[in-house]
Amino acid sequence: MRSVTRSLRILEAVARHQPVTVGELTKLFGLPKSTVQRTLVTLAEAGWLRANRRDTTRWEIGARVLAVRPAALQGSSLLAAAHEPMVRLRDALNETIHLSMPDALQCMVVVDRVDCDHPVRTFHTIGDTSPLHATAAGRAVLAHLPEHEVDEFSTGVLEGYVEATITDPAELRAELRRVKDRGYAVNHNQYRPDVCAVAAPVLDGDGSPLAAVAASMPGSRFDPARTAELGGLVMDTASQITARHSG
Repeated sequence: MRSVTRSLRILEAVARHQPVTVGELTKLFGLPKSTVQRTLVTLAEAGWLRANRRDTTRWEIGARVLAVRPAALQGSSLLAAAHEPMVRLRDALNETIHLSMPDALQCMVVVDRVDCDHPVRTFHTIGDTSPLHATAAGRAVLAHLPEHEVDEFSTGVLEGYVEATITDPAELRAELRRVKDRGYAVNHNQYRPDVCAVAAPVLDGDGSPLAAVAASMPGSRFDPARTAELGGLVMDTASQITARHSG
């Protein structure tokens, strides 16, 4: 049990100080470097931690923690409310439907998925994370955040993933205004090559975004002429989820 307690304390320390090095954790706990390193590797293998993408000598919270945290904050009622509307949307479109929740201003986390039956389809595992500015789900949420939070988010460097990724803060703010006006966001190959999505926010009673529901598909099946139709269907699904969650 001592090793379990130590692992949890190291996990908590990474959450507080991330991205953090083995040396920093060693000083913090007064443990042998080999013990800390072994614990970090074990937690990483389980999905609770991961190496920082820019500096692999530093450790940060992994996708499994990010998936559990929003579920714990919101309870299971949102997932329960979302599942049937997501299934209906999947049946209407025969495309993969994702429900994602924001982890503060850090990322979106996939918390539920309903698969289509196409042999070629998009796929995100539960707990997968994605950037807010480069995805339809992320922009659907950003568009409904208070202006000061959007300003806080867009003061940093917006990472480019593909050529079409929005990296200019002014351009992002303009796109978020369009998203809020029409009620849905569109990702046309802006995060992963040949992956498109249309997403709408799931709002609480105060109009704050709890999550986003997205219809995702390969670029080969995305028809720009149907964007408004897809947007309407996704918005209707998001509204159903909101009503079921608050009802």
